[in-house]
Amino acid sequence: MEPYHDFIWNCRGPHQIHWSITECKNILTPSWYQNPTSASFAVGLLMASKLNQLRTKAVEVSNLVAKNGGAYYKELMERNKQYIQDPPTVEKCQFLGKQLFYTSLASIPGRYALLWKELDYLKHLLKHRHEVKIEYAGIGALFGLECYAWYCVGEIVGRGFTITGYYV
Repeated sequence: MEPYHDFIWNCRGPHQIHWSITECKNILTPSWYQNPTSASFAVGLLMASKLNQLRTKAVEVSNLVAKNGGAYYKELMERNKQYIQDPPTVEKCQFLGKQLFYTSLASIPGRYALLWKELDYLKHLLKHRHEVKIEYAGIGALFGLECYAWYCVGEIVGRGFTITGYYV
C-alpha cells in the first residue's frame, strides 16, 4: 500500500496513527517540489517567492495603516466636518438614508425630461446626418465601440472569467 493510502487508512482505522518521516514528506510536499529538475519546480519556486513578496508588502501596508491610520482619520473628519450630522445617531442615519432615497426619487421627472431632450437631439442628428462633421461621427463610433467592449467584459465576468462559455 502506498504511504498516502496507508496514512488515510490509518486515520480511519481504530488503532493509532503511525507513519514515518518519509511518508509524511510524501504527503505534505507538493508534487512540483518532489522533482527539482522539472519546469514546474521552477514555476513553483517563482510562485513561492512572489507570495513571499506579497506577504512582505502586506505587512508593510498594515504597519503603515496602524501607524498613520488614526491621524489620517482625524484629518479626514476635520476636513469634512461640514457634512457630519450632530449627533451621529442611528435614527439620524436612517433619516438621512430615507432623505437620500426620496430626493433621488424626486429627481426622476427632471432626468426623464433630459432623456427625451437628448433623444430628440439624436433624432435631429439622424435626420440631418449630412451636416454632421466626421470628428463627431468618429467620437460616436468610438463611444459605441467602448459600450460594446464593456458589454463583452461584463459577459466574461458573468461567466466566471471564461471566454468560451458558461460553466454548467
